[in-house]
Amino acid sequence: MTDTPLALLRRLETGPRGLTDDAAAARLAALGENTPPGARTPSWARRCVRGLSDPFTTVLLALGLVSAFVASWGTAAVILGLVAVSCALRAAGERRADRSLAALRALAAGTATVLRRADDGAEPCAREVPVADLVPGDVVRLGPGDLVPADVRLLRARGLTVREAALTGESAPVPKAAADVPDPLAESHLCFQGSDVVAGSTTAVVVATGAHTRFAGAHRVPGRRGPSAFDRSVHGISWVLVRFMLLTPPLVLMASAVLSGRGPQTLPFAVAVAVGLTPEMLPVIVTTCLARGAALLARTHRVVVRRLPALHDLGAIDVLCVDKTGTLTEDRPVVARSLGPDGRPDPDVLRWAAVGAWWTLQLAELPAPDALDEALLTAAGLVGEEYDGLAALPFDPARRTATAVVAGPLGRHVLVTKGAAEAVLERCELPDAERRRLLALAAREADAGLRVLAVATAELPHSRLRTSRGTPIAGIRPCTPADEHGLTYRGLVTFRDDLAPGAAEALRTLTGLGVTVHVLTGDHPGTAVRVCRDLGLEPEQVRTAADGAGPAVPARSSVVARCTPEDKARIVAGLRASGHTVGFLGDGANDVPALLAADVGLAPRGAVDVARESADVVLADKDLTAIGYAVGAGRHSSANIASYLRVTLSSNLGNVIAMLAAGLLLPFLPMLPAQVLAQNLCFDASQLAFAHDRPDARALHRPTVLRPPSFLRFIAGFGVLNAIADLATFGVLAFALRGPDAVDDEALFHSAWFTENLLTQALVMLLLRSGRHVAEGRRPGPVGWSAAGLAAIGVLLPLSPLGAALGMTALPATYHLLLAAVLGLYALALTAAKTRHDRRQR
Repeated sequence: MTDTPLALLRRLETGPRGLTDDAAAARLAALGENTPPGARTPSWARRCVRGLSDPFTTVLLALGLVSAFVASWGTAAVILGLVAVSCALRAAGERRADRSLAALRALAAGTATVLRRADDGAEPCAREVPVADLVPGDVVRLGPGDLVPADVRLLRARGLTVREAALTGESAPVPKAAADVPDPLAESHLCFQGSDVVAGSTTAVVVATGAHTRFAGAHRVPGRRGPSAFDRSVHGISWVLVRFMLLTPPLVLMASAVLSGRGPQTLPFAVAVAVGLTPEMLPVIVTTCLARGAALLARTHRVVVRRLPALHDLGAIDVLCVDKTGTLTEDRPVVARSLGPDGRPDPDVLRWAAVGAWWTLQLAELPAPDALDEALLTAAGLVGEEYDGLAALPFDPARRTATAVVAGPLGRHVLVTKGAAEAVLERCELPDAERRRLLALAAREADAGLRVLAVATAELPHSRLRTSRGTPIAGIRPCTPADEHGLTYRGLVTFRDDLAPGAAEALRTLTGLGVTVHVLTGDHPGTAVRVCRDLGLEPEQVRTAADGAGPAVPARSSVVARCTPEDKARIVAGLRASGHTVGFLGDGANDVPALLAADVGLAPRGAVDVARESADVVLADKDLTAIGYAVGAGRHSSANIASYLRVTLSSNLGNVIAMLAAGLLLPFLPMLPAQVLAQNLCFDASQLAFAHDRPDARALHRPTVLRPPSFLRFIAGFGVLNAIADLATFGVLAFALRGPDAVDDEALFHSAWFTENLLTQALVMLLLRSGRHVAEGRRPGPVGWSAAGLAAIGVLLPLSPLGAALGMTALPATYHLLLAAVLGLYALALTAAKTRHDRRQR
């Protein structure tokens, strides 16, 4: 926007006197209210129906319908109930996004002072109108403490500084000034909606409202978050299960029809096999694991998990992007050191700077204390009151200095000036070579990531001043900027960002857990690097967002500076597209797009409302070390979920392969449909123990991700191994007990295979847990006791009346001995395969 003010006013069809009431009303009707855009809010029913498109929910729905088809009404009721719960949770998450949008709108609420006219011939008058009623072409007036209500171009400005934290995340005020012919690359002549005026005043014309403002563009809440790491992993596995489950019944029917001519009679068996393939207890296990982990975090570390799957995503993250201000730092500067002209520490420089800060604060009647002045007074202690303050000139963006005058001895007074190094040094009496040397010293400190404040003093005659309140002192004239000359250079005071409690320990913990930390900030690169080094984090790469996408993401930490909210969201989305599971830690409204773009968004306790509403995890305490505990809890839950899936799917796949093979070779069904469902019920019930298991510490040292290709290879390999054990049992039955005619005894075969299946599943539970080995001599724990119970059911159920009702009979003792030999060989093979797999994963 490089038009002159006059050309811009003409283009907007307005003038310095503002719009008429009729023109403003017409534009409001045509362009709409000055509020962030919002989408229509769908009903609960529409949200729940939309939830059925989720692949995991589709698996559950298909399973429930299949169970109802085979008249297993209890199983069908439970599974369809889980479908309803899944849809309700999805709908609740979408409602939370709507609340985030409402919080965003509240940031732009209030009124604004506008020049309006009754008609073309009337004089303009200043009036307060709702911010929502502003339109392009309105002329507004802003003063200290006002929120900028829309995107505006400055027409006139006096000493104006604004805080643009809502857009950039940085709390340092930014100077603004009107310009007849502005620099095309500068934005100092523009103010943006969501900023607030720190000092000065301005008259400006509105150039953009509503959805067209930079604020709305930067904080637009997407209608739908992309699938998280948990969603992607479960979806990939779920679709494979759906395809295999739908393919199994037709294959069984066609094979039975071709080989034995009894296709229709095998339909209940085929459906039962398809049901047996699917992990019915997955939603229960997932919910229980995540809920227990979330409850423990809330109770012990005051970490609130607002979306349960986010705990799994926390365990899977390998990259954490963090905003600097308000997260790693406290959003306030602290004094690093004070240096004399020779570059050595000099406490006198800090004392004079604090004297100037104290009397500027007392005499200039600022709307809010300057953050650097507060840091000076905190570091210097009780100084300034030993002098009598006479006058003060507050900081002016044009001068880039602030000055105070205090009473000195023997009829002379001391003028103390502090500000930007260039501005202060040009007011000092110094040789050119010395001035260049001191500027180079200040530049070195700035390049090291420190804010630099130069300090100079001068002695003034008593008769030259009167107080800033107008009371004469020997009645000549007040202190003016012209008095800021011929100064004596005192030195520099440098400032650094105050580090957040626990930030350094949190970064060390995350690094030890294999999480790469990237810092995304709107601040200067040197400042960001200084903060990282103060926290013990050495970035491998430092660049600005203007450098574009840059090279590939480094394996170690990096810093991306000068980031806008769009840049942060773009970088997070790019990391996710590269295959990383990404977390984002931010606290400001400008972090909302990145929080929503990440797999899991985290917000600290002091975050603004809209950031907390957009985050999946909120740290209720200020201590960032809770992030490490949250990642550990996520990996603990994820390891148990992964154990359940490995055990259940590999065992189920092996059983299905063995049953399909036996069904093609035997003159009867290898197991009755009721026996298949009873076996599934016993096995599923025993899997509940995984929600209470304690995985080995080695499983928590790296991110836990269920990658469908490698996961499916795992369950296929171990499933085939399980099928071989099942078919070996078939060989024992056929040839070892009573010869080839033994397979003609249907009840004996069904009972033997039922027992063998439950015993092999018990072994799988013990041997395929995450990182655990039986040889380690640990206590059995919940999974061990559950596996023992499952084995006992496999041995005793055929002997019971319930076994007889299911069509089973008692097994001879010889079979148990032979079965023990088969299971021993299977356990050795399973242990060897698991050890080889674990070694390849390291």
